[in-house]
Amino acid sequence: MSATRSALSADSRPRIGPGFRLQWEPAQDCHVLLYPEGMVRLNGSAGEIMKRCDGTSSLAAIVADLEQAFGTTGLEPEVRGFVELAAQQNWLRWEA
Repeated sequence: MSATRSALSADSRPRIGPGFRLQWEPAQDCHVLLYPEGMVRLNGSAGEIMKRCDGTSSLAAIVADLEQAFGTTGLEPEVRGFVELAAQQNWLRWEA
């Protein structure tokens, strides 16, 4: 079942959707999502989340890694919100 049809849980393992490629773009000084029709320029937070969406890390692990990397807590609602938005755009997928 695709991400847009299944509930996101702490155990969900998001990954970059088919047809998209995440990369650092020095000319843009940011992470971008490349796809056949163009490019999506990601802000810093979005890039940090997306680069952790490798299909092996759970949402809970991604949140924990971000909180450790940035020395903060309470990021789960924002990360979950972004991941859900990214799934609506087909940038991310996960299996139920």
